[in-house]
Amino acid sequence: MPAPEHARDWLTLVLADGLGPRRIAALEAEFSSPVEWRQASDGQLRAAGLSSRHIEQLRRPDEAQLSRCLEWLAGENRWLLTREDALYPPLLKRIPDAPPALFVAGDPNCLVAPQIAIVGSRNASPGGINHARSFAATLARAGFVITSGLAAGVDGTAHAGCLDAGGTTIAVAGTGLDRVYPARHRDLAQRIVGQGALVSQFPPGIGPLPGNFPARNRIISGMSLGVLVVEAGLQSGSLITARLANEQGREVLAIPGSVHNPLSRGCHRLIRDGARLVETAEEVVEELAPLARQLAVDIEHLLAPEPAKSSPGLEETPGSPHIDDDPEYGRLLEAVGFDPTPVDEIIARSELTPAAVSSMLLMLELDGRVNAHTGGRYSRNA
Repeated sequence: MPAPEHARDWLTLVLADGLGPRRIAALEAEFSSPVEWRQASDGQLRAAGLSSRHIEQLRRPDEAQLSRCLEWLAGENRWLLTREDALYPPLLKRIPDAPPALFVAGDPNCLVAPQIAIVGSRNASPGGINHARSFAATLARAGFVITSGLAAGVDGTAHAGCLDAGGTTIAVAGTGLDRVYPARHRDLAQRIVGQGALVSQFPPGIGPLPGNFPARNRIISGMSLGVLVVEAGLQSGSLITARLANEQGREVLAIPGSVHNPLSRGCHRLIRDGARLVETAEEVVEELAPLARQLAVDIEHLLAPEPAKSSPGLEETPGSPHIDDDPEYGRLLEAVGFDPTPVDEIIARSELTPAAVSSMLLMLELDGRVNAHTGGRYSRNA
C-alpha cells in the first residue's frame, strides 16, 4: 500500500477520468515517485502522454471524491494496492493494462495465493447450485482460494460453499466497496471480509454501472490460474469471463449438463471450443496443480527477503522446487506440526510472511507433505 503521504497522489491518478492504465503506466515509467509527477511541469506531463484535460484533473482533483476515498481507506482492514505492491495479485500484474490500483477490504495476503475462479449463471438451476457449492468446498479444502464476482446464483453460492468449508474466498465487485451489489449479499460480503477479501478497481461511490462488469470479469480471470464455468446459457456474462481467460492464457474448464437444459449450452459451446470438460473437483485440481506449483515458486522468490540461490525468473518454467533442500520449507514444516494448526499460528512460529506461507503450504499439500483441515488449519503428514 502506498505510504500515507502518497495515498492522496495515487487516488488522484485513479480518479482522473479517462487517464487509464496505459497513461498511468507511462507516468510511472517517467517519474520515480508521485512526488515527482506532482512537481512536474505541464510540458513534462504532456511529454508523458497526458492531455490538457488530464493535467487539469491532476492539478485540481475532485476534493469531495478524494475525501470519500480517504475516509473509506481509514476504516479497518482496508487497503489501496498499486502494481508495485508485493501483495498485488501476481498473475493480474502480467496481463496487458492491469488495473493501476485495487481497493481491498479484508486480508490482502490472500491475493497472492493460487486462485481458481468459479463463475456461472445468475439464475442457476438446483443442479448448478449444488455443483457450485460442492466444487468450491472441495477446491477450498485442496488449498485453492475461490474467486468469483459476488453475483446471485453460481457466484454467491461458490463464495458461500468455500466459506462453509473453512476456505478463503475473494469477491471482485463491479462497484465501489462502500456498497454491495446485489444488496441481498451484504451478509455474505461481511463473511468474505472476515475470511478472504473484497476487491474492486472502482473507487468508493461508484455504483453498479453496466460497463463495470466486463472490467470486473477481466480481474476475476486475470487473478486466477483458471476459470471454471459451472452453468451458463449462451448469453451468460460468464462466457465473457471465459473468453477473457483464454485471451490471458488461463485455463478454461466447464461442467457439462443435460442437452435439454438451456443453462448448459454455454458450457457445451466452451467445451466444443477447447475448454477442459470436468465432472469432478479432483479433475480441476489435477489440471491446475502444476500451474499452482509454478506460481508458488514464483511468489516464493518474489517475496524472499534475500535472493534465492537459484532464483528462476517469472518467464522460466522449472520443475517442482527442491523442498527437502530449502531451509524455509523445513522451518515451515516444523511450525505446522502433526496437530491441525491455524495459519496465523504457523506464520508466527515460522516467522515467514503470510503470502509466502500461503503459497508454500499449497505446494506442501500438493506434494503430500501436509493436510488441509476446515477453519484454515493444517497438519503435517507422518
